[in-house]
Amino acid sequence: MRRPTILALVLAGIVALLDQASKLWVLDFFAARGQDSVVVLPIFNLVLVGNRGVSFGLFNGAEVSGTLVFAALAVVIVALLLWWLVRAAGPRQRAALGLIIGGALGNVFDRLYRGAVVDFLDFHWGAWHWYASMWRMPRFASAWR
Repeated sequence: MRRPTILALVLAGIVALLDQASKLWVLDFFAARGQDSVVVLPIFNLVLVGNRGVSFGLFNGAEVSGTLVFAALAVVIVALLLWWLVRAAGPRQRAALGLIIGGALGNVFDRLYRGAVVDFLDFHWGAWHWYASMWRMPRFASAWR
């Protein structure tokens, strides 16, 4: 395996670890406060939500079997991204793939270990909110206390 590919894989590992560290921090933060939302700025909140579906909360009503299907699908996608990474043309493309793979691995871990992907960034303008899912997880946070 070429050295640039190994560096991209190391980047993916670092991203996956940072992903999980940030999610543990958020879970502890909300468990200590007993709430699932904190206003940070007029257009930004920290929220505790769990996404059992895909991007932007689509198919979020999935049961455990759906969560496993989405985790398996993500593993297949990571395998395809790894195939692409080995054939990547330049350092920027390898770095970008490393970032994507790391985030995807963090989400696979969430699905298998927590049953849902932990999301916590809520950008909004007035009543229009842009975050990945709508299923709040207060019981989830209290389990980490």
